[in-house]
Amino acid sequence: MSLIRHLYTLWPNPVLLLRLGLLQAVMAILQGALLGLLVPILSALLRADPDFAAARPWLIAGALGLLLYGVLSVIASPVGLAASGELAAQLRLHLMRHVSILPLGWFTTERKARLARAVTEDVGHVAHLAVVTGGPAITSLLVSATILVITFFIDWRMGLLFAAIVPFACLALRHSARIADESVILLEVANTEIAGRAIEFGQAQPVLRAAGLGETGSDRMRAALEDHRRVYRHGMDRSMTPDLAYTALVVVGIGAVVVLGAYLLLEGSNSVAVTVALLVLAVRFIEPLGGLIDLNGALREMDNSIKRLMAVLDTPALPQNPNPVRQLTDASIEFSGVSFGYGDKPALSDVTFRCAPGTTTALVGPSGSGKTTVIRLIARFFDVGEGRVSIGGVDVRDLDQEAMMDDIAIIFQEVYLFDDTIENNLRLARPDATADDLAAAAKAARLDELIARLPEGWKTRVGEGGAQLSGGERQRVSIARAFLKKARIVLIDEASSALDPENEQAIAQAIVALSSNAERTVIVIAHRPTTLAAADQVVALDAGRVAEFGATEDLQHAGGFFARLYGQYAQARNWRIAPSTNPN
Repeated sequence: MSLIRHLYTLWPNPVLLLRLGLLQAVMAILQGALLGLLVPILSALLRADPDFAAARPWLIAGALGLLLYGVLSVIASPVGLAASGELAAQLRLHLMRHVSILPLGWFTTERKARLARAVTEDVGHVAHLAVVTGGPAITSLLVSATILVITFFIDWRMGLLFAAIVPFACLALRHSARIADESVILLEVANTEIAGRAIEFGQAQPVLRAAGLGETGSDRMRAALEDHRRVYRHGMDRSMTPDLAYTALVVVGIGAVVVLGAYLLLEGSNSVAVTVALLVLAVRFIEPLGGLIDLNGALREMDNSIKRLMAVLDTPALPQNPNPVRQLTDASIEFSGVSFGYGDKPALSDVTFRCAPGTTTALVGPSGSGKTTVIRLIARFFDVGEGRVSIGGVDVRDLDQEAMMDDIAIIFQEVYLFDDTIENNLRLARPDATADDLAAAAKAARLDELIARLPEGWKTRVGEGGAQLSGGERQRVSIARAFLKKARIVLIDEASSALDPENEQAIAQAIVALSSNAERTVIVIAHRPTTLAAADQVVALDAGRVAEFGATEDLQHAGGFFARLYGQYAQARNWRIAPSTNPN
């Protein structure tokens, strides 16, 4: 019952599942009822003088029942296949919608791997097994239950024997399920470890081959394979005992039915016809129960997949205002006494500054000073611990998330592109953009230069994650998205770090172009003098606090914290482009 409850809780729209379950239930009850017709039919036919007239109505009812069962069986197959695909599609969409509103802090490496498995393997398992295994499980239970009820009407003593078998069968199934659960959990850990080591094996091929381990892998890989083999064998050994016990219970149950049936026949309580009918019913009562042990493993696998999916869906999302503000009056951004931490580790402490529309603000500071956290809090990837982050004078917690993100473009430090054409990667920002819109955005981001060099131009595929492009080229695509989206707020996370001079200059010019719009607010994490030169003001962060805040030129001449950072950036820049003195 808990499995069924989990299934109906899991799906956002369980009507299809309910319809399929109802169809399976009707077929199972009909199957049991048809078997019950054996009693009047055999009673009429197994006489010294067979009474065909008495058997005719029951034979006609049986024929109609078989015809109905055949029609339902024909209907059930395509309905089941369609239901499996539809259920998987519904659940994947439900998962994606929920994940899209989770805090960014949820997306650790382990959880991203878990999400990937949930969306692919777990959803597929649950949708498939709910149809392929759930149907036979419902049939097994309801056929046995229907036969049990019919048997009580035929002979209450045989009915009691049938009923006495049920609790022992349930106990054996429960014991088997508990062992299967424990084995599946251990095997899941071993599978995850193997998956991690397999990825490592592929990524580390150059190192492994240099060490002569290209075929065998590392010690960790071999240990993971051995652990998986040991866990799998241990699980099989443990499951053997309850499986054999259940089989023995079925055999004993059939033996007890034969003995009681023979006794009732010999003492004259039942006729030969009733005895034969009861033995047939006994076989059909016990046989589905015996089949449950074979379905048990698949049912436990489905239940564990459901639990993993529920663990994702039960993750609390960021709270939403029931009456959110759906329109931004302007693109101003303000931090008021903001403090925030990742768990017990503080990232920002009492941060206050304001960015007016039409300005570019540079965030500077050493690694770990809180620059990226500022970007994330503006986009509400997290909620502040204390204080307030406002856009257009409205707390971001009171803004409609979809409306807010429609007005924000983010250029991440590591730009991810989909394995598609450059054109389609740009259209993510605005699917209805015209060819002229695309061309204008590409020109503003200096992406047109790259497109002109590519043999297939706009139709060039960028590879998985954009692997066919350099880091600077991917960032140009990301900046072009911002232009195409026409967002009033642009957040740039270290867009010019570790770039060659050509891409650095192109991106710096693109940032200047972004800043030229009087209604647009640009905040950029800056490590380059070229980027800082385009900024109207600077927020210098140190250990999560605002060390200095003001106009770029003023802070540069003040000789304080920012001036020292600027000198370091300029020195690093000059060192990087200085010609080598090595004659070789």
